[in-house]
Amino acid sequence: MSDAMFNVPTPVNEPILGYADGSAEKKELKAACKRLAGRKIDIPLVIGGQEVRTGDTADCVMPHKHGHKLGHYHKGGAKEVKLAIKAAQKAKKDWANTPFQHRAAILLKAAELLAGRHRMTVNAATMLGQSKNPLQAEIDSACELIDFWRFNPYYAQQVLSEQPGSAPGMWNMLEQRPLDGFVFAVTPFNFTSIAGNLPTAPALMGNTVVWKPASSSVYSGHYLMEILREAGLPDGVINFVPGSGGAIGNPVMSSPELAGVHFTGSTAVFQGMWKQIGTNIHNYGCYPRIVGETGGKDFIFAHPSADVDALVTAMVRGAFEYQGQKCSAASRAYIPADLWKQVRPKLLKAIESIRMGDVTDFRTFMGAVIDQGAFATIKGFITRARSKAAKGQARVIAGGKCDDSVGYFIEPTVILAEDPLYETMVEEIFGPVLTVHVYQEKDLLKTLRLCDRSSAYALTGAIFSQDRQWIIKMKDELSGTAGNFYINDKPTGAVVGQQPFGGSRASGTNDKAGSYLNLIRWTSPRTVKETFDPPRSYLYPYMTSR
Repeated sequence: MSDAMFNVPTPVNEPILGYADGSAEKKELKAACKRLAGRKIDIPLVIGGQEVRTGDTADCVMPHKHGHKLGHYHKGGAKEVKLAIKAAQKAKKDWANTPFQHRAAILLKAAELLAGRHRMTVNAATMLGQSKNPLQAEIDSACELIDFWRFNPYYAQQVLSEQPGSAPGMWNMLEQRPLDGFVFAVTPFNFTSIAGNLPTAPALMGNTVVWKPASSSVYSGHYLMEILREAGLPDGVINFVPGSGGAIGNPVMSSPELAGVHFTGSTAVFQGMWKQIGTNIHNYGCYPRIVGETGGKDFIFAHPSADVDALVTAMVRGAFEYQGQKCSAASRAYIPADLWKQVRPKLLKAIESIRMGDVTDFRTFMGAVIDQGAFATIKGFITRARSKAAKGQARVIAGGKCDDSVGYFIEPTVILAEDPLYETMVEEIFGPVLTVHVYQEKDLLKTLRLCDRSSAYALTGAIFSQDRQWIIKMKDELSGTAGNFYINDKPTGAVVGQQPFGGSRASGTNDKAGSYLNLIRWTSPRTVKETFDPPRSYLYPYMTSR
């Protein structure tokens, strides 16, 4: 074994390809979409490096063309969970003893594979299986995940390098050991990058993992697992176990070997998992680490001095990119009355121009929402806003049409809420619905405080102002409202290495993916003190006389 001190290459953010007309990348991505759409694949579980087929299958479909099947995946249950935990425990010792530079090298290699010859396949899989347009797929399934796999090793090295001071005659050391068991990674449908990061961040720190992908994004998850295997990830380090939430989650939660949960998803599911862990706490071999990023009711708050064009652009992009299915998506906006007179016509005009449809048509801005359940939930909010019951409280002023005959399409929708506590101003929707509350300028401070207290969430938020003193005031008044706070920008688009991501309150544990703060959650530190010339008598100098 080499005694060299290794340095992880200094990472830089992966450049975003533009897919402009005539570009090589546009041609390659179109070809990849055609290739993937033209075949149906059989997706197994991967447990201990072995492909497992249960025969209990579910279809992978295109949300924007739900009659088109991309393939099917095999669902796991209690039996497969038991096998996955056993495989993770079997691999644990060898993986923990693998020198850090070799664990890091696997992720760095995975990043290169994704940046190179697998880029278009994973982007196409995300487009087809999750209805992302080409740019949203590129930003997510290529660039952000490449960044995670390059920056995490760099941050991990910093964590490992942090050492305590030592007094003369001794040497104090700090070791970062993996947790005492396996980590359960539960990943969402909306970001392929999160699906790749949640299992690999704990694995980088020496842990073994049971990974449950969202049922609606198993398709892209399968291709990520293939990249990790090609990059040299040893068998059993990450075990890919798709299936329903209860069928996978309940046996995992009851396992005495559970050491941690790395989760992104709904607040309700996360709270249920936390409750299960609390109920079972006496059964575990350690206190499980619980790291979660959940919901949001993300806001844009405009000061009377806001730049109108910048504000409108942020509202459209922040609310309607990827159909509003981002944890960080702008879902509510507070606009002063005089400014609203300028904002409203420009906002409605921009929304009228949005092209919605098949994401393989590169003119498309919005695709479909992820599935029938999401469609019904979002449609319900819109229907209620149009009902007599909402009269005097809220009304739909743009969009609102819903059609699931071919795909799960919901128009970009704007609701104008007279009541700042109307349901679409306070409840998470997770769809292309932006609710605007117009306030009087004299009520600016009052409305800022209303923005703070009217939501249980605290994930992202944005303010728009050209007045520096009010930027300071607004930022201070809204200090608890968002873990990621934006000034004169939309509340979406956090970049690894630039804006570590996460929120508090009902939005999660705020452990900041894309930074060292997340990685230290997957270690169990041990302090080691070596004394070079230890005492040879128990007597102390003060004991030599009375």
